[in-house]
Amino acid sequence: MEGQFDLIVIGAGPGGYVAAIKAAKLGLKTAVIENREVGGTCLNRGCIPAKAMIHASSIYREMQNSEEIGIFASEVTYDYGRILEYKERTTRQLVQGIEQVLKANSVEIICGTGTLLPGNEVKVASEEGEELLKAKDVLLASGSRPLRIPIPGIDLPGVITSDDLFRMKEVPESLVMIGGGVISVEFATVYAALGTKVTILEAMPRLVPNMDKEISQNLKMILKKRGIEIHTAAAVQSIEQDEDGYLCHYTEKEKEQQAKGAYVLCAVGRCANTDGLLGEDMTLELAGGRVVVDEHFATSMPHVYAIGDLIGGAQLAHAASAQGVAVAERLAGKARSIDVNVIPGCVYTDPEIASAGLTEDEAKEKGIEVETGKFIMSANGRSIITKEERGFIKVVADKDSHVILGAQMMCARATDMIGEFVTAITNQMTVSQLLKGMRAHPTYNEGIGEALEELEGGAIHVLPKKKR
Repeated sequence: MEGQFDLIVIGAGPGGYVAAIKAAKLGLKTAVIENREVGGTCLNRGCIPAKAMIHASSIYREMQNSEEIGIFASEVTYDYGRILEYKERTTRQLVQGIEQVLKANSVEIICGTGTLLPGNEVKVASEEGEELLKAKDVLLASGSRPLRIPIPGIDLPGVITSDDLFRMKEVPESLVMIGGGVISVEFATVYAALGTKVTILEAMPRLVPNMDKEISQNLKMILKKRGIEIHTAAAVQSIEQDEDGYLCHYTEKEKEQQAKGAYVLCAVGRCANTDGLLGEDMTLELAGGRVVVDEHFATSMPHVYAIGDLIGGAQLAHAASAQGVAVAERLAGKARSIDVNVIPGCVYTDPEIASAGLTEDEAKEKGIEVETGKFIMSANGRSIITKEERGFIKVVADKDSHVILGAQMMCARATDMIGEFVTAITNQMTVSQLLKGMRAHPTYNEGIGEALEELEGGAIHVLPKKKR
């Protein structure tokens, strides 16, 4: 029957399109509905374009500092328009690739806004009109949108979100960022390298507050060294416009302060995108604006599932993808292939930051006795070659069993290397088991071995501690 599917996915972001492809591969007749570009926020307005700009700006910064390794590049400049073109090309290439994979797996791509109706019917509204579809199961994967804090002046024209920043055609002369989380510190890395005067105002006591305390401290020092002004425990009270920019009024240590910029970036997080998702008289159980699901990602409605930024937990593309795979496997009667509970967190600053599992503080809060192994990357040969700044690898293990519980990394290629620890934590590997694998030299990855060795009696390339 036309318009009848085993699974309809609303939203073609990294959760939705991955779920649709996996479901189709498992034999389910699947459709995916999207009212914007395939790939969602991640590919079009988030992860991918941001990382492309980080790559471009980091090359520019490296060229400006190349004399210390004997490379002289005089009058190094950049063309912001061409940086944006490079970002757009990267995005288009990935979006086209996803569209091809969806079509190759016989997933029907439907352009429009999907609205869930009773009886697992989905109304699709587009420029061509409306159509009704029906499915055995529906997966809600409509993602999120930038959140704006409710303060006076937040709606002024120069107060922008990450979406707006991507659309700007010129590099701002100055930028005040409200929020010191992942989005903020990544954009600060980009625009400070391109010459923007950046000020970060974070309400919590430290940057990237969900990360290891030592990571936050080191990151603050590195960003300040690059000319970024940082204020933590700074609560923004209001924003006002003057003749040549915007003033952010905030309190810090009980004192009223102000920061000025040509623009103000509101980077305080994202909220679930539920606009138009449910028809009249359709209700889903919500908590804090997000859809409540069980361990199988089932909502309060029978045969309706939800994943990604719509639900609580980590708002990360790879988390949404893994959740989408889990739902598809459940609907196809297959065992779950991915542990969705161990989620790597990555920040693409320079140096990169990555973490998985428990931090030392989190383990203590849970009453778990742990020991840590740490290696400072300034002793790593590859890091010395590439002139990396402050960095380290820390491993958290259960004190008695030596099972690896977590890892925190701040070093070059941290986001690539964290997968080794995700595998270890997921499979409850011990320190000695992970040490069995030989690591190539010279690589950043050797630092993992050194941190593990520290737990086993002492890292090889570290001076022994002096006896008292």
